[in-house]
Parts: sequence; C-alpha cells; structure tokens
Amino acid sequence: MVNPVRNTGKSFNPAGRVTKKIPPSGTPPMIPDRRKVKYVLIGLGLIAIGIGIFFMFFQSEEKRVKKQFRLLSEGVSKETGENIFTMDQKIKKIGSLFNDTCDMAIPAHSLSGQMTREEITGYAARGRLHLAELQLTFHDFMIAFPQEGEARVRLTARLTGRTTTGEAINEAHEIDCLLKKTEKKWMFNRIEVIEVLKK
Repeated sequence: MVNPVRNTGKSFNPAGRVTKKIPPSGTPPMIPDRRKVKYVLIGLGLIAIGIGIFFMFFQSEEKRVKKQFRLLSEGVSKETGENIFTMDQKIKKIGSLFNDTCDMAIPAHSLSGQMTREEITGYAARGRLHLAELQLTFHDFMIAFPQEGEARVRLTARLTGRTTTGEAINEAHEIDCLLKKTEKKWMFNRIEVIEVLKK
C-alpha cells in the first residue's frame, strides 16, 4: 500500500482557502502611500497654522516699537481740509504714545527740556493751526534694547508739507529716541534731534 507523500513546501490547507501571511511579531504594518501623503499634508498644515498664530499674536518687541512710530506718524500728519473732530482724535493718539513726562530736544522748533503729556499735545495742537498739510515718515531704523523694558531707537524722520501761507516744508532729521515699556506698551520717554540732514 502506497502512502501519499505530503508536500511540506506549502501550508496545509485542505479547504483550498487563500491564506493571508502574518508579518513577524514587531514588524509594523505597511501603510499605503496615499495615507502617508495625507498625514504629511496634515502635519504641514498644522505647522503653517501654528506659525501664523505666532506671528499674529506674538509680535517681536522690535515690531511693537516700530508700531509706536507708525502711530506717531499718523497722529502728527495732517491732510488738507482736516476737520476739528479728526484733529481731536489725532491729538489724543499722540498723547497716548508718551509717558507722563518726556525729555524733548528739538532746537529747530524751540523745544527743550522735560515736558508733560499735556504740554506735548498742546504744542501739537497749536502747531497744526499753522499747517495746511503735513506728512511725517520714519526711515532707517536702528533699534537696540540696552536693558529690559528700554528701547533705544536711532532713525531718520522726514517732514513734508506746506504751511497755511503756502510755504513748502521739506526737512529730514536724524533722531535719537528712548522708549520705555509700561504695562506691556512702549511709550516715548525721550526724543532728541541729533542732526538736521536737509531743510
């Protein structure tokens, strides 16, 4: 009697079923390429959102300092036909940028010494009465933080416009400023004209 010889090279499967190979223990299952790409895209999207939130809500101190100069420019500048309400709003904006007192040294406009916030806004209001239009812009910022809560800024300020009598204004000044941080806000503490570049 002949005994049948079993083929030991294949798994015994009397029902003829297709068997699924199980990977050895510790081997991670294969992830399809499409799923990998999906996870990578989701990860990149989350990173981009995080960066956006950081720059939106956590500005650098340098940007915060520059913002104060932009606000000062908006407050000082005057457009033709400016009404009393607009002037009042701009004067208040100027006042909100200064400490209770500020050291001023602007020889071209006869300003020198320590001035209160009220004196600064009063001077700004009176000065505007003699101007038909005025634009103040700042350029060439050099910002340093000598110690915590202090920012020293060297920059160029340019004034252009005309007086109510039609005289043209075109001045450029090199200015040294000191700002101090009060309640998370940078405030002007000293403004000094170092050099008149053009007049």
